[in-house]
Order: sequence, then C-alpha cells, then structure tokens
Amino acid sequence: MPQNYRCKWCGMTSTAMLGLTTTTCPNSPSKRHEVYEGSEKSKYTCKWCGMTSTTLLGLTTTTCPKSPHKRHEPAL
Repeated sequence: MPQNYRCKWCGMTSTAMLGLTTTTCPNSPSKRHEVYEGSEKSKYTCKWCGMTSTTLLGLTTTTCPKSPHKRHEPAL
C-alpha cells in the first residue's frame, strides 16, 4: 500500500510528497502545504488549544483563538 502524505494545515492527502508540497494551501501561513509528520490517529488534537477531531480536515477548518496563525495545528 502506498504511503499517504497529509497537509498539517488543511488535511489534503497525496500519495506523492512532491504533489502535496508544490501546490498552494489556503490555510497555511506560508500559503504552501506542509507535510504532517505525525502518524495516522483516531483523534487529532490542536497543540495550541486542545480541541480534538477525528480527522485533520475537521481540526484545521476552524479558527483557533490561541494559535499565532489563527488556525488549529495538529500536535504530533
């Protein structure tokens, strides 16, 4: 099974790291997708405020009041 790479800012998935990192991300402070380096989990937690979600997309689509980027960022 091929490895999937996920963006830590929007949850987008790609089977190729290059395909993920060379496109723009609407949620990222740098406007580029950044690879989520953590493992697949049943629950993702924001490292700034502790909010949880069962998907990266569910976590990253809302704003975070404690983040300097105003977005939830998954903890590793």
